[in-house]
Parts: sequence; C-alpha cells; structure tokens
Amino acid sequence: MGHILEKFNLQGQAAIVTGGAGLLGKQFCRTLAEAGAGVVAADLDESAARRVAEEISAAGYRAVGTGVDVTDPVSTQAMADVAMQAFGCLDILVCSAAMDPKFDQKHAGQHRNTFEDYPLDAWKQALDVNLTGIFLSVQAAVKPMLARGHGVIINICSTYGLVGPDQRLYERPGELPRYKPVFYSVTKAGVLGLTRYLATYYAGKNIRANALTPGGIFNEHDEVFTRNYSSRTVLGRMANLDEMNGALLYLASNASSYMTGGNLVVDGGWTAW
Repeated sequence: MGHILEKFNLQGQAAIVTGGAGLLGKQFCRTLAEAGAGVVAADLDESAARRVAEEISAAGYRAVGTGVDVTDPVSTQAMADVAMQAFGCLDILVCSAAMDPKFDQKHAGQHRNTFEDYPLDAWKQALDVNLTGIFLSVQAAVKPMLARGHGVIINICSTYGLVGPDQRLYERPGELPRYKPVFYSVTKAGVLGLTRYLATYYAGKNIRANALTPGGIFNEHDEVFTRNYSSRTVLGRMANLDEMNGALLYLASNASSYMTGGNLVVDGGWTAW
C-alpha cells in the first residue's frame, strides 16, 4: 500500500474526453492532464478542441485535439485511433458530449416547446447525441482497453436523470413559459442504465464504468435563476466551474478501484431534500 496520493496519479495513461471543448469538458481535460495522463480533447467543434489541447500543452502537459461526431461510428473510431497514435494506449474515456439546453444568458429564448408539441426531430436528435453518442464512443474506446487489460469509462449524467426538472425555476413573471425539455431527463436517466449495463457486461475484464452526476454549474446565469436554483440546494448555491474536477479524477484513477456501476452525485445536496 503506497501513499494515498499515488492512487490519483495517471502517469503512463491516456484519456479521451468527448465534449472536450464544453463547459465541463475543458475542465476535465485539464484535470486529467495535470494528473499525468495524455489527453485527447474531442469535440464536434474541432477548432475549439484543438485550442483546448494547445492551452494544455502550453502549460507543460500532454494533449491533442480532434474533431468527433459522436453519432457517427466512423468518427468515433477515428477518435480512438487518434489516442492510440498520439499516446500508444487508451485507458480512460469520459463521455461528456451532450445536448444540454442551457438557461444562461447566451442561450435565452430556446425553451418554449411544451411537451405536447415537442418536435419529433428534436427528440430523435437528442437521443442520437446523448445516448447513441455514448454507445458509439464506448464501442470504439473499449477495444484498446480490452487489449491493454484495463480501462475506465465515465459517463456524465445530471440531477435531472435522477429527479424530474423543477419547471418553476424557469418561469419569469410576465413572460411566456420556458421549459427544460423532455429529452434531457429521459436521456440522462438512460445514461445511468447504460453505465450499469457496461459495468456488469465487462465484469471480470478489469474495465470499470461509473457515472458522474453534477449539479447546476454557475455560468453567467441571471440573478433570478441563480437565486431560485440556489434556494433548492442544501449548500445554498450553484457549483463553481472547477468543483467537479476532484470527483472526475477520483473516478478516473485507482482511488476508485473498488467502484463500478456506481453514480457519484455532486449536486450541493439538490437530491438530498
């Protein structure tokens, strides 16, 4: 038994983060790189993914950026190939790519669809990205993990995969109703089912699969939403941008070596009430 901090060391390992240019994805890429892993930042926005990798590399860590369409099996296989070409192995997959209807100031006005009128094409697109995207990413990444004899899969869930959205948070006096759409809860609940399936399917293969469930991350939300959301949490606030990093590293490293099929909830107590 070594020093406890050794369990968090990822030296000699390589990781892929899908959605690597996203709000949390960038944090996850940097966290894994600082812990010693070579990191592939993979994102539909290839230019943004490359910028993330360049920033990490400029800080003295190992990273490359690549484009990926997680709904395309050719693209996800190419993503896994990038990791193998860059680092010679693939040990960790973080599935962070997802359609997530934000309520910050940059995404105002996109939440008017009621459940009764929700467009079928939007529903299907969300299923493709949020569930099929994980399915295809894992299919591609798990093959080199099996060949190497170990691997870690981390799927990013949401509190709304555990409980239904409180639609009152999105109301504004004198304005038309806004809604967190149906696909988000349904796909995030599906992420948990897929995670448990993967954990049990790879029993005996030294491949672990777990979910990480963040609470709401503050990202320039308006004062009304921030106040209303914060009042629903035990800690009385939204999460800071870097407050999922410790949980992510725990799941990615040997610190969580006896954990698979689990869900690590970091939500400020939102689901504890």
